[in-house]
Amino acid sequence: MVERELLLWRHGLAEERQPDGGGIGSSDAERALTARGIRRTAAMAQQLHRLQLDCDLLLSSPLRRARQTAELGVAAGLASGFAIEPSLAPDHDPRPLLVGGSWRRLGLVGHEPDLGDLAATLLGAPPGAIALRKAGAALIRLGPAGASLELLIGPRLLRLRRRGHRQP
Repeated sequence: MVERELLLWRHGLAEERQPDGGGIGSSDAERALTARGIRRTAAMAQQLHRLQLDCDLLLSSPLRRARQTAELGVAAGLASGFAIEPSLAPDHDPRPLLVGGSWRRLGLVGHEPDLGDLAATLLGAPPGAIALRKAGAALIRLGPAGASLELLIGPRLLRLRRRGHRQP
Protein backbone atom coordinates (compact mmCIF):
# COMPACT_ATOMS: atom_id res chain seq x y z
CA MET A 1 0.00 0.00 0.00
CA VAL A 2 1.35 3.40 -1.00
CA GLU A 3 1.33 6.06 1.70
CA ARG A 4 -1.40 8.66 1.16
CA GLU A 5 -2.94 11.48 3.12
CA LEU A 6 -6.54 12.40 3.73
CA LEU A 7 -7.53 15.97 4.55
CA LEU A 8 -10.95 16.13 6.18
CA TRP A 9 -12.38 19.66 6.25
CA ARG A 10 -15.69 20.57 7.83
CA HIS A 11 -17.72 23.38 6.25
CA GLY A 12 -17.68 26.78 7.93
CA LEU A 13 -20.30 28.48 10.06
CA ALA A 14 -23.62 28.53 8.18
CA GLU A 15 -26.99 30.22 8.45
CA GLU A 16 -29.34 28.88 11.11
CA ARG A 17 -31.86 26.25 10.13
CA GLN A 18 -35.27 27.68 9.34
CA PRO A 19 -38.49 26.01 10.46
CA ASP A 20 -40.39 24.12 7.76
CA GLY A 21 -42.12 26.45 5.37
CA GLY A 22 -39.59 29.21 6.02
CA GLY A 23 -39.69 30.33 2.42
CA ILE A 24 -37.16 30.38 -0.39
CA GLY A 25 -33.72 29.09 0.49
CA SER A 26 -34.83 27.66 3.81
CA SER A 27 -33.93 24.03 3.11
CA ASP A 28 -30.93 22.57 4.91
CA ALA A 29 -29.21 21.89 1.59
CA GLU A 30 -29.32 25.57 0.65
CA ARG A 31 -28.00 27.03 3.91
CA ALA A 32 -25.09 29.33 3.06
CA LEU A 33 -22.00 30.33 5.01
CA THR A 34 -22.48 33.45 7.10
CA ALA A 35 -20.15 36.45 6.68
CA ARG A 36 -18.30 35.29 9.81
CA GLY A 37 -18.22 31.75 8.43
CA ILE A 38 -16.70 32.99 5.18
CA ARG A 39 -13.96 34.93 7.03
CA ARG A 40 -13.04 32.01 9.30
CA THR A 41 -13.19 29.46 6.52
CA ALA A 42 -11.05 31.61 4.20
CA ALA A 43 -8.50 32.04 7.01
CA MET A 44 -8.44 28.27 7.54
CA ALA A 45 -8.01 27.66 3.81
CA GLN A 46 -5.08 30.07 3.71
CA GLN A 47 -3.48 28.40 6.74
CA LEU A 48 -3.90 24.91 5.25
CA HIS A 49 -2.24 26.18 2.07
CA ARG A 50 0.61 27.80 4.08
CA LEU A 51 1.11 24.43 5.79
CA GLN A 52 1.52 22.95 2.28
CA LEU A 53 -1.51 20.71 2.63
CA ASP A 54 -2.63 21.25 -0.95
CA CYS A 55 -4.73 18.42 -2.37
CA ASP A 56 -4.41 16.50 -5.62
CA LEU A 57 -8.15 16.03 -5.52
CA LEU A 58 -10.73 18.02 -3.56
CA LEU A 59 -14.25 16.64 -3.25
CA SER A 60 -17.21 18.43 -1.67
CA SER A 61 -20.60 17.55 -0.31
CA PRO A 62 -23.35 18.85 -2.61
CA LEU A 63 -24.78 21.06 0.17
CA ARG A 64 -24.28 24.77 -0.44
CA ARG A 65 -22.20 25.52 2.69
CA ALA A 66 -19.75 22.73 1.82
CA ARG A 67 -19.50 23.88 -1.80
CA GLN A 68 -18.74 27.41 -0.59
CA THR A 69 -16.05 26.01 1.72
CA ALA A 70 -14.46 24.13 -1.18
CA GLU A 71 -14.58 27.29 -3.31
CA LEU A 72 -12.70 29.17 -0.59
CA GLY A 73 -10.13 26.38 -0.55
CA VAL A 74 -9.62 26.67 -4.28
CA ALA A 75 -9.33 30.47 -4.00
CA ALA A 76 -6.59 30.03 -1.36
CA GLY A 77 -4.65 27.60 -3.58
CA LEU A 78 -5.50 24.46 -1.63
CA ALA A 79 -6.55 22.74 -4.86
CA SER A 80 -6.87 23.65 -8.52
CA GLY A 81 -10.59 22.88 -8.45
CA PHE A 82 -13.12 20.62 -6.79
CA ALA A 83 -15.84 18.15 -7.68
CA ILE A 84 -19.20 17.51 -6.06
CA GLU A 85 -19.43 14.11 -4.41
CA PRO A 86 -22.89 12.91 -3.30
CA SER A 87 -21.42 10.46 -0.77
CA LEU A 88 -20.19 13.44 1.27
CA ALA A 89 -23.76 14.59 1.96
CA PRO A 90 -24.91 14.10 5.57
CA ASP A 91 -25.63 10.52 6.61
CA HIS A 92 -23.76 8.98 3.67
CA ASP A 93 -20.66 6.77 3.72
CA PRO A 94 -17.55 8.38 2.17
CA ARG A 95 -15.27 5.37 2.80
CA PRO A 96 -15.52 4.05 -0.79
CA LEU A 97 -13.83 7.30 -1.93
CA LEU A 98 -10.61 6.13 -0.27
CA VAL A 99 -10.29 3.07 -2.50
CA GLY A 100 -8.36 3.41 -5.76
CA GLY A 101 -7.57 6.59 -7.58
CA SER A 102 -4.20 8.15 -8.24
CA TRP A 103 -4.30 10.81 -5.53
CA ARG A 104 -1.54 11.33 -3.00
CA ARG A 105 -3.56 13.74 -0.83
CA LEU A 106 -7.34 13.67 -1.02
CA GLY A 107 -9.39 16.52 0.45
CA LEU A 108 -12.96 15.86 1.56
CA VAL A 109 -15.24 18.79 2.46
CA GLY A 110 -18.28 17.74 4.40
CA HIS A 111 -20.22 17.60 7.64
CA GLU A 112 -20.20 16.38 11.22
CA PRO A 113 -20.55 13.82 12.59
CA ASP A 114 -19.70 12.05 9.32
CA LEU A 115 -16.15 13.36 8.90
CA GLY A 116 -15.28 12.85 12.57
CA ASP A 117 -16.69 9.33 12.46
CA LEU A 118 -14.66 8.58 9.32
CA ALA A 119 -11.51 9.79 11.08
CA ALA A 120 -12.33 7.75 14.18
CA THR A 121 -12.97 4.61 12.11
CA LEU A 122 -9.70 4.97 10.23
CA LEU A 123 -7.79 5.51 13.49
CA GLY A 124 -9.48 2.64 15.32
CA ALA A 125 -11.27 4.92 17.78
CA PRO A 126 -14.94 4.71 18.75
CA PRO A 127 -17.52 6.82 16.89
CA GLY A 128 -17.68 10.30 18.33
CA ALA A 129 -14.07 10.22 19.56
CA ILE A 130 -13.03 12.82 16.98
CA ALA A 131 -15.07 15.89 16.12
CA LEU A 132 -14.21 18.66 13.69
CA ARG A 133 -15.26 22.16 14.63
CA LYS A 134 -16.84 24.32 11.93
CA ALA A 135 -14.12 25.13 9.37
CA GLY A 136 -11.83 22.73 11.24
CA ALA A 137 -9.63 20.17 9.55
CA ALA A 138 -7.90 16.88 10.24
CA LEU A 139 -5.03 15.33 8.33
CA ILE A 140 -4.75 11.55 8.43
CA ARG A 141 -1.83 9.62 7.01
CA LEU A 142 -2.82 6.28 5.48
CA GLY A 143 0.00 3.79 5.08
CA PRO A 144 1.01 0.15 5.23
CA ALA A 145 1.09 0.22 9.04
CA GLY A 146 -2.39 1.76 9.28
CA ALA A 147 -3.64 5.30 9.82
CA SER A 148 -2.21 8.08 11.97
CA LEU A 149 -3.58 11.46 12.93
CA GLU A 150 -1.10 14.11 11.77
CA LEU A 151 -3.11 17.30 12.38
CA LEU A 152 -6.34 18.38 14.04
CA ILE A 153 -6.92 22.13 13.87
CA GLY A 154 -9.86 24.46 14.41
CA PRO A 155 -10.42 28.13 13.66
CA ARG A 156 -9.96 29.11 17.33
CA LEU A 157 -6.25 28.39 17.07
CA LEU A 158 -5.98 30.77 14.13
CA ARG A 159 -7.72 33.55 16.11
CA LEU A 160 -5.29 33.09 19.01
CA ARG A 161 -2.32 33.25 16.67
CA ARG A 162 -3.56 36.48 15.05
CA ARG A 163 -4.00 38.10 18.46
CA GLY A 164 -0.49 37.12 19.51
CA HIS A 165 -1.60 34.61 22.14
CA ARG A 166 0.00 31.23 22.43
CA GLN A 167 -2.01 28.07 22.59
CA PRO A 168 -1.22 26.05 25.76
